[in-house]
Amino acid sequence: MKTSCFQQAGRRGKKMGGDKSKGGGAGRVPGVGWVNGHHKENGTETMTLFEMVKMGKSATQAVVDDWIEAYKHDKESALLGLINFFIQCSGCKGAVSGEMFRHMQNSDIIRKMTEEFDEDSGDYPLTLSGPQWKKFRINFCDFIAVLVRQCQYSIIYDEYMMDTVISLLTGLSDSQVRAFRHTSTLAAMKLMTALVNVALNLSINMDNTQRQYEAERNKVIAKRANDRLELLLQKRKELQENQDEIENMMNAIFKAVFVHRYRDAIAEIRAICIEEIGVWMKLYSDAFLNDSYLKYVGWTMHDKQGEVRLKCLTALQGLFYNRELGSRLELFTSRFKDRIVSMTLDKEYDVAVQAIKLLTLQYGSVLTAEDCESVYHLVYSAHRPIAVSAGEFLFKKLFSHRGPNEEGLPRRGRQSLNGSLIKTTIFFFLESELHEHGAYLVDSLWDCASELLKDWETMISLLLDEPMPGEEALNDRQETALVEIMLCAIRQACECHPPVGRGTGKRVLTAKEKKMQLDDRTRITEIFAIALPLLLAKYCVDIDKVTNLLQIPKFFDLDIYTTGRLEKHLDALLRQIWEVVYKHTENEVLEACSTTYHYLCNEEFTIFNRVDIARSQLLDELLDKFNRLLEDFLQEGEEPDEDDAYQVLSTLKKISAFHKKQMKAFCLMCQHFISSINTAVKEQAFTILCDLLLIFSHQIISSGREQLECLIYSPDSSLQAELLNFILDLVFIDQDDDDNSTGLEDEASKIEALHKRRNLLAAYCKLIVYNVVEINTGADIFKQYTKYYNDYGDIIKETMSKTRQIDKIQYAKTLILSLQKLFNEMLSEFGFTLDRSSSAFCGIKELARRFSLTFGLDQLKTREAVAMLHKDGIEFAFKVHSPQGDGGPPLNLPFLDILCEFSSKLIRQDKKTVHMYLERFMTFQMALQREDCWLPLISYRNSLQGGGDDDTMSVISGISSRGSTVRSKKSKPTSASKRRLPEGECELLSTRPRLAGRGLLELSPLTARSSEPHSRRGPGLTEEDEEPIVEDVMMSSEAVHEGIDFDTMDIDLPASKNRRERTELKPDYFDPSSIMDDSMF
Repeated sequence: MKTSCFQQAGRRGKKMGGDKSKGGGAGRVPGVGWVNGHHKENGTETMTLFEMVKMGKSATQAVVDDWIEAYKHDKESALLGLINFFIQCSGCKGAVSGEMFRHMQNSDIIRKMTEEFDEDSGDYPLTLSGPQWKKFRINFCDFIAVLVRQCQYSIIYDEYMMDTVISLLTGLSDSQVRAFRHTSTLAAMKLMTALVNVALNLSINMDNTQRQYEAERNKVIAKRANDRLELLLQKRKELQENQDEIENMMNAIFKAVFVHRYRDAIAEIRAICIEEIGVWMKLYSDAFLNDSYLKYVGWTMHDKQGEVRLKCLTALQGLFYNRELGSRLELFTSRFKDRIVSMTLDKEYDVAVQAIKLLTLQYGSVLTAEDCESVYHLVYSAHRPIAVSAGEFLFKKLFSHRGPNEEGLPRRGRQSLNGSLIKTTIFFFLESELHEHGAYLVDSLWDCASELLKDWETMISLLLDEPMPGEEALNDRQETALVEIMLCAIRQACECHPPVGRGTGKRVLTAKEKKMQLDDRTRITEIFAIALPLLLAKYCVDIDKVTNLLQIPKFFDLDIYTTGRLEKHLDALLRQIWEVVYKHTENEVLEACSTTYHYLCNEEFTIFNRVDIARSQLLDELLDKFNRLLEDFLQEGEEPDEDDAYQVLSTLKKISAFHKKQMKAFCLMCQHFISSINTAVKEQAFTILCDLLLIFSHQIISSGREQLECLIYSPDSSLQAELLNFILDLVFIDQDDDDNSTGLEDEASKIEALHKRRNLLAAYCKLIVYNVVEINTGADIFKQYTKYYNDYGDIIKETMSKTRQIDKIQYAKTLILSLQKLFNEMLSEFGFTLDRSSSAFCGIKELARRFSLTFGLDQLKTREAVAMLHKDGIEFAFKVHSPQGDGGPPLNLPFLDILCEFSSKLIRQDKKTVHMYLERFMTFQMALQREDCWLPLISYRNSLQGGGDDDTMSVISGISSRGSTVRSKKSKPTSASKRRLPEGECELLSTRPRLAGRGLLELSPLTARSSEPHSRRGPGLTEEDEEPIVEDVMMSSEAVHEGIDFDTMDIDLPASKNRRERTELKPDYFDPSSIMDDSMF
């Protein structure tokens, strides 16, 4: 290569006298060499340098030493092998020949290699998945580092090898081919890091040489060695020359590669640059830790892609971990502090976590109170890593600073340091007005403050002991908060998993964690077996405190009552529970008492008889009291007053609290028998369950019967699933498949069997109509409408009608879900090659047509519901990519043909809106397709454009979206008790609810339920789906076009098979605002 990558300015470095290259030595076999990138030994061609690095069978040191030895014998041949190594690592199949190397310029060689690049595939080694390619990336980076380290004493100063390599990498990094640009940028950055290490070593050697020189020169003349002074002076001069040469190389790489590539269109390339500049600033802070380099990290914190923002934060963490380096970042901190604080709310959770950790490291004296508050509230985040990081930040800011008066305090107790810290925790908990989740706060602090949270002796002392003179006692609200925190800490210690809503579930504990769990449980039992009766006695009349305190015994190791001779404390606990029952009528308190008795009354433990006797005596007294009160209530000649009625009802409520679990146990038993082998047993269990769920549903508190709220029993998701599966397995069957029907039975028996199945279906449909089970469970029922129309059409139709009256939007979503289920079943049966003229597909279309008729003629009343139906249908159609690869139609695209049946139910304005929403999922190429496989899309678009304005196809801005996840909570349905059904009657749905065993489906008016809006945000296409590789990499600042949306400015790029990304660069990347995105929310 004829041109050097940087000007030959200044004096070249020289090989230092006496230093030997570590890369090989004399005595090597002369037959070793490299020809066109292939390793030759004794005339036999073996693996290429690329293959050796990829396989990783030889140590990197040995591979580098062999190359250095070959370079000493034949520079051109060895260097040609190194050049082809970088070309092959980029995935290019071509090779640079000796002829090309000698006579062609860099740009011509790169152009030639670009022409030989495989256009049919966008994959290259750095993007391939699998353990082999992950190891290759590591080996690739190691090879560059070892190569520079082994050549640092001689070869890198020969004005040939490094000039050629840097020139090659600079040219490749400016290529429009992503593979060349990505690979060469990584190589150049790792080369720069290796040179930084060399420069650092040279700097250290220069300092040592200078000290030796000064020491020798300061000696008296008689003892001064002039020869040594001259040698040291010559050595310092050579080191300075080498240092200048290395700095020239680093400046060339930085200006020619980093400055351009840190704002590359590809996020991975930008991330590489930011990661490495962080390494340079940490390794060689004297040269790189200044504002000239820090500004790149600060600007890039506004990057659109989370992985790049993440690299910025980790790079800064490496600096702030070192207090000496952190103190040199004052100007950077003052300028970019607000951005880092805002990144704690980043939409990418990993970025938010690292931002909090960075603030925890060094920003204590810089952060304002408002900044700290914005981090504090994150301890209540549902995302546990964020919450834990915020908990560490909170702990260090509030608990780590000890005052002079706190030194020498006792370890535990009211007057201990922990006592003060626990009070601080209480104050913070109460000041968090937006949150009342003590379990979340405890979980957030658990990793860094578990010792504090396990100091239950101090907590008990704060609750029971009298305050010392001059000490301010806790008020009632603070004591309630302390009891809640204490209970949450006990639960966390015994269960060893995050609270509900935070985390994916229970994890397997290690042996060490299991031992700690057992030790904590033993200690909890020993402490609270004695203290709990005292706490209950003090707070007996306080509802909140008693409810929480009564949950503590379920974490006890009950054997300790016997082994620890604590029976008298058990008796005290049972007496206090007795007192609580007599003093309270609140449901939560009585339920807590019942639960405590249930846990303590365990036949596996020796305390069973003692607890069982106490519970029986309590219930006997309650029953005697109830009978006595009821008798007086009924026998009085006068009208009973409110006080008498209250006494009867409160006593009955206490009794029911101890028997509610029996009803739940009976329901669980029926749920078990639903899976029985015997059909009669299954049917009876199903009928009983439907009756019980209807009786004890939320309807029980209607008409002013709110006092019966404690009796409400709602089915969980598993029970709802089992009920639905029962209906699908035993009701929707062909007559010939019925187990109760044989060829010998007469027509009357078949009618009787059908009647039984209709009763079962009606019982389940009542659960849907009365909101006992979710409306969307009706999807599996509604999809059977046409297939079983003769048998159950009237029941299903009436259920659909009542469901539509309850909640039109949820009804529409259930209809489209029914069609989606049928469509998926059809795909599973017939495979990807779907025939839209088949009877199965036509059957789904016919069902969709009938569904559309249920919306009636008044389009304004059903406007929002029909629009939501189209939204869900469009998302489903584009949900799965084409099994044929890029360019093919999405797998579910034929579903749009079914969705056409509902287009007539859209009003004119909404057709345009739905059409615009459809375009968000389409690419520019999709709009141009006219093959048969694209007909559903064409038909659906035509159905939306018909009758509306003349809509023209455009490529929508949403197409360039990255589909980033935004932190948002899904809309939750409002309370079930707020639904209302319009009055109406039919054969199966009339005016009063009856049990399934007594009649068919009937209704009574319910309260109305409003539906909340649903998100209409569609997913953006991913980079792998839409972005090509070859691109116009650098967009000049003159490219600021008026009227152009920067989110879509890449649409006009030429098509290419080998392209994976669009140009995402803003006109001016040195302006932070030009690359700021919506990463905050």
